[in-house]
Amino acid sequence: MNSTVTWAVVVGAVFGLGVYALVRAFVPARRGPVSTVARIDELRARGGIGGYPPPSVSTAGGSSAGADQGSARGRFTELQAGIGDRLAELYRQRGWEQRSLRADLALLDRTWEGFLANKVVLAALGLFFGPFVFSMGMVLGFGSSPFIPVWLALAFAAGFFFLPDLEVRRDAKAKRRDFRRVVAAYLDLVAMSLAGGRGLPEALKAAAEVSDGWALRRIQSALADARITGLTQWQALGRLGDELGIEELKDLSTSLALVADDGAKVRASLSARAETMRHRELADIEGSAGEKSQSMLIAQLVLCMGFLIFLIFPAGMRVFQA
Repeated sequence: MNSTVTWAVVVGAVFGLGVYALVRAFVPARRGPVSTVARIDELRARGGIGGYPPPSVSTAGGSSAGADQGSARGRFTELQAGIGDRLAELYRQRGWEQRSLRADLALLDRTWEGFLANKVVLAALGLFFGPFVFSMGMVLGFGSSPFIPVWLALAFAAGFFFLPDLEVRRDAKAKRRDFRRVVAAYLDLVAMSLAGGRGLPEALKAAAEVSDGWALRRIQSALADARITGLTQWQALGRLGDELGIEELKDLSTSLALVADDGAKVRASLSARAETMRHRELADIEGSAGEKSQSMLIAQLVLCMGFLIFLIFPAGMRVFQA
């Protein structure tokens, strides 16, 4: 009886704490200076005043087609978008910047609002998945406590909530590695353009137009925006590196700002930096190959141990039975 009351008190306390945290999170609070500045910066980056994208203009045929569809999928998408906007506003009010995560999303061309909505949807699925697992366990006779489904629901909700973070980190890591390889080749192209007699702005622009790969397209877009906003091209590269979390671009921007007026120094600096990046990439590849070799060796040892146990077990059973 006492254990039942204790469990009831613990579950009630956890539930009450969760409700309090949810209310505190969604009730608008007084904005501090940090959250206000973060909101202004984000609105400036969006290029809008109200922080919301302009309403889409649809034709009569398109609106009639949308009305004809009127499916649950469309309502779910609209609800998900509303949840994402609300959570993004909450993050702005609280001053939660999440710069590294935003850089990963920018590298993957994913929106911050859609990412937050995806996290909430997965957490809601986790709330239902936990009791479902418990019901399957009850069918198999593994448990009957009424508090187990509550803890399973909370555990699965928390785990599902952080699953998108792991996915984004993994995909961004691979894409950032590819971007660094492109940057090394891009620096070589810029150095060759400088050796051909071009100025630094022309060399940066010409080297970015060599290919239509996604990384060079991002560099092309940054350089084009620099001409519109009045920034220097190395400043635009630094802003792109800060947005995508590419340290090599930020270092490149700093070094170009120091030696931009001396073509020979710029060419030597770019060549040395490209060579350093290639050596670093080669070291990473060798380290990855060594890790894979070690994992294969461990797998082979485990397989050999299993085969030896398979051979020795029958003889050992005969000895012990005798």
